[in-house]
Amino acid sequence: MRSTRVRTATLAAAAALLAGLAVAPTAHAGTHRHTADPTLGQLAERTGRYFGAAVDNPELADTPYADLLGKEFDATTPGNGMKWYATEPQRGVFDFTAGDEIVNYAKAKGLKVRGHNLLWHQQLPDWLTSGTWTKDELRSILKNHITHVVKHYKGKVFAWDVANEIMNEDGTYRENIFYRTIGPSYIADALRWAHAADPKVKLYLNDYNVEAVGPKSDAYYTLIKRLKADHVPIDGFGMQAHLALQYGFPDRMEQNIQRFAELGVDVAITELDIRMILPSDAAKLAQQADWYSKVTDACLAVKRCVGITLWGYSDRHSWIPAVFPGEGAALPWDENLAHKPAYDAIREALR
Repeated sequence: MRSTRVRTATLAAAAALLAGLAVAPTAHAGTHRHTADPTLGQLAERTGRYFGAAVDNPELADTPYADLLGKEFDATTPGNGMKWYATEPQRGVFDFTAGDEIVNYAKAKGLKVRGHNLLWHQQLPDWLTSGTWTKDELRSILKNHITHVVKHYKGKVFAWDVANEIMNEDGTYRENIFYRTIGPSYIADALRWAHAADPKVKLYLNDYNVEAVGPKSDAYYTLIKRLKADHVPIDGFGMQAHLALQYGFPDRMEQNIQRFAELGVDVAITELDIRMILPSDAAKLAQQADWYSKVTDACLAVKRCVGITLWGYSDRHSWIPAVFPGEGAALPWDENLAHKPAYDAIREALR
């Protein structure tokens, strides 16, 4: 999920954040400011949006961490529990244990749930990737999987990432098992099957490095335009937004969100984190805060940008260090669950 972007935060923004001006005294000032103030979820709801965070099943055992999810956000996404390897570990044998655990937790805490995901080129079960399938066989397998999973979570999730990461950086189709065997029609098939299983759930395409205007986002723009013209059920476009300070802020992000909205689909920021080269320092944290504010502003500027989801929320359980050695500190809470300048920047943007 590597980015290729270039931008620098201003010294003024850094100075303001470091001086604590992002949390300037208000009517709620004092030692209990953050318990008295509305949460990120509540602030987002006032704008007609949601503000959520992903969580993975093992993290629910970390009680202080899990409690923070329930207190601060109004939506969540299962990090892994609804992916194919978890939900259909053997052909035709479904296991919803992991996804159900997060759905039940969310229900108890009053959070709504984004379903993630129905098909992806990664985290597929061995029985699927090692098989030799004809086009008709794989279409049948894909239809059966989508139908069972979507029907199981009907009424329990408000949206699905139906097809995840199906484009290359140059805007060509990714050579995944579905594309190689079925061809590009698998995308429209998947959307139609998901809609048939739950006509009310919102259906998304989702990818990374699509926040800026460029070849990859252009490819999705063209695809969604064509799907709409062909009356394929498509409701939204998910911009993951795995950003990195060293590659710069996405070019024309607000304009990019707007052009998708003008196609008649919702846009969601689905997996937001902003990593840096470690160690972190005050200047990097200030720049990170500025970027979190900019992403929030870009979403708020477009009516059909319906919400933002952080991919995790504390550095305690971030995926970044394991995938990008030497990088991290990507989230608004640190490893001790103390909020960073990014948290206050998001709050001020949502206000």
